[in-house]
Amino acid sequence: QVQLMESGGGLVQPGGSLRLSCAGSGFTFNNYAMSWYRQAPGKERELVAGIASRGGSTNYADSVKGRFTISRDNGKNTVFLRMNSLKPEDTAVYYCRADGRRAELGRLYWGQGTQVTVSS
Repeated sequence: QVQLMESGGGLVQPGGSLRLSCAGSGFTFNNYAMSWYRQAPGKERELVAGIASRGGSTNYADSVKGRFTISRDNGKNTVFLRMNSLKPEDTAVYYCRADGRRAELGRLYWGQGTQVTVSS
């Protein structure tokens, strides 16, 4: 059974930091590119950051460049999102996504999401 389990969300003041984690199970983690998306109330889900299956390349939305860092530990089947200098507009539900590569090409999985609220 495939599972993506996000954790680490919560309430933080503007300027603060959080680290999100997403643990995968039930699939070959290092055959999947991983990414973080977010969805704020009344808005469409948007890509925040992505990382290649072997961790060789990353990409970021312009709105988070220089503040967020995506990384992965394939030995622990986990992808992380370090978020610094958080702003109220970063408030959203953050979702982890797995996109299959190589033999897993075409497969796609989503996590359930974790709420991040930036407020004073």
